Amino acid sequence: MKTFLRDTAIVFGREVTPALRQPAGLLLEMGQPLLFLFLYGALLDGAVGSSWQWFVPGILVMMCLTGPMASGYTMLVELIGGSLERLLVTPLNRTAMLVGRTMKVTVVLLCQALLIVVLALPLGFRLHPTGAPAGIAMLLLFATGLGSLSYTLAIRSAPDGTLFYLVTQALLFPLMLLSGVFLPMSGGPSWLRAVGEVNPVTHVVDAQRALFSGDLTHPSVLYGTAAAALVAVLGLVAGNRALRKGV
Repeated sequence: MKTFLRDTAIVFGREVTPALRQPAGLLLEMGQPLLFLFLYGALLDGAVGSSWQWFVPGILVMMCLTGPMASGYTMLVELIGGSLERLLVTPLNRTAMLVGRTMKVTVVLLCQALLIVVLALPLGFRLHPTGAPAGIAMLLLFATGLGSLSYTLAIRSAPDGTLFYLVTQALLFPLMLLSGVFLPMSGGPSWLRAVGEVNPVTHVVDAQRALFSGDLTHPSVLYGTAAAALVAVLGLVAGNRALRKGV
């Protein structure tokens, strides 16, 4: 156990150090979420009830998709350059390699999510002392699964990475648009709502809105937690197998 924790800390430090040295890069990654927050959110004012309570959780989920889903790009660069193969021949635990990388993804997302929440407070967004931490915890769980799946896809895409770009670009916007991040799905046709119901991101978005509104007993919280946990388990299992199999 001590060896696993040590290896996880080593990998986490290796991954997070470049981000700490260039914090401006983390802010640049938030350009699109901030643009939607201040411009698109203002357009929704009054259109969906308490617009900021409705829209800010959607922005947080959007960040969860755009960040962790693309996190496998760094591994793909290492695969193409050969540095990952050199890392794989070290005594580092393969599972620790995956956990350390996903920890970096979740820490970055946590910092960005907290910044979005702080910036939204002057706009009228309200924090609930129990719902907000629960919502952030669910986001981090969901990000763990998405990041692990992204790393798995990066390994499967070696050596040219074409599969990684095709899959991530093909999935990102449908998952986002069919989850009700930007507009309520209830206003769409029946076939669109049916497609949205099978989208796990939809349940996470609904759960986030319930939690950040302080409604911890809403049924969507259970469905969202189950969806986030399922993605996390699938991602960790798939990523662990891919790293143990090697490239």
